[in-house]
Amino acid sequence: MMGHSNWANLQRRARAATRCRHAAAQPCDGHEGYGPGGGVLMVECVTADPKRMDTEVRRSFHKHGGQLGADGSVSYLFNTVGLLTYPPGTDEEQLMQAALEAGAEDVVPNVDTSVEVLADPFEFATVLAMLTHQGFAPATAQVTRRAATSLALSGEDAEAMMQLLEALEGLEDVRGVYSNVEISDEVLSRCAVN
Repeated sequence: MMGHSNWANLQRRARAATRCRHAAAQPCDGHEGYGPGGGVLMVECVTADPKRMDTEVRRSFHKHGGQLGADGSVSYLFNTVGLLTYPPGTDEEQLMQAALEAGAEDVVPNVDTSVEVLADPFEFATVLAMLTHQGFAPATAQVTRRAATSLALSGEDAEAMMQLLEALEGLEDVRGVYSNVEISDEVLSRCAVN
């Protein structure tokens, strides 16, 4: 998948996944659906007003060329994982050795030389502590949802998907937006300018 940037996609997802604005709010049912170009999305939210949240999510999907799916329509495509990310330039070999010794499940190098370390959610805290102790403090560390497969998007589909992702992430009660799409650096930079 030449030309895509996992690092930029991970940074965008990490910003979205750290939201939780309302202490009195309750988790609401997640929303699942399809975006432009066939990408799949899961939206998690915490809200005191589920009816309003449903309307806002539905409106965002409709406005940006997406379609909501039934419960369970895409959730089976995502796994819950412990994810640690390291920026481009991280020594992949040393990180891989330390991560595997710490109990990580996988170390994934990306085209842009950033590195992802995947851990079982139940072992996440141990892996994080051991890697940090060995001098490998991650740029981001979280238990998150990760798509089992990815879909590269480009052109108009990629731009429309970025607009949908940004609209969903911008909703006040959204805690996380997860997708299987990989978007080219060119589209990411063009969308960042707009």
